[in-house]
Order: sequence, then structure tokens, then C-alpha cells
Amino acid sequence: MIMALRSDKPEAEIYLVSDGKRQEYSWLAHRSLADDIIPKIEQMLIRNNATFEDLKGLIIFTGEGSFTGLRIGTTVLNTLSYSLNIPIVGSTGSDWLEKGLKDVVDKKTGQYILPKYSSEPNITKPKRIT
Repeated sequence: MIMALRSDKPEAEIYLVSDGKRQEYSWLAHRSLADDIIPKIEQMLIRNNATFEDLKGLIIFTGEGSFTGLRIGTTVLNTLSYSLNIPIVGSTGSDWLEKGLKDVVDKKTGQYILPKYSSEPNITKPKRIT
């Protein structure tokens, strides 16, 4: 079973692909993505009578998109990849899921994915304390 995640926009998406069948779940995550992502993944697995140990690979949409959403999604899937010792691939574009499904088959474990941000972070200068 392969799990894919897209977290670059207010509506997050989780996909489970097994035996050519694809299950999709989306929810309005917006500012609660960090709180919701693990429970939503667990719910998706339970709905499909699966556990984390059934996962054989992971796909993450790497961007461009929301800085925070991409950072949260890639962190969670990189952590799952590491802890379950399964491969992870990053993918982008309108056909990101299809490309990821092709790539994850040949990927080795022990690698991690970085998000692709659309611009440099907008960090304000510290205020001068007098």
C-alpha cells in the first residue's frame, strides 16, 4: 500500500493506493494542519483496514505552495519514512500522484524529501529594543 499526501493548500489530501485501487480523503486543514494530520492519516488507514506497517512507500507533493503546509507535510512523511524504513518520493505538477507512483517503486529507503517553496521566506527584521 502506498500513501500520498498533498498539504500545500488549505484543503489537504491523503491518498491510499493498493492493488490499483485509489482511496482519496480531503479536509479543510488550513491552520489546523499540524493538529489534524496524524489523526487524519490514522482514520484513513482504519477506514481501509490497514495499519502503518502496511505502508510500503510514501509520496509527498513538494510544491510550490504554502510554506507552512509544505513544511508540515514533508516533515510528517519524512518521519514516517524513517521510522517505518520505507521509501519516500517527492513529486510536483498536475500529475504529481501518477509520477510519484512510478518513482516510489524504484526508490531506496533512507532518503528524505525537501519541499520546494515558491519564494524565499518573508522574515521581518527584528525590532530595535531601546
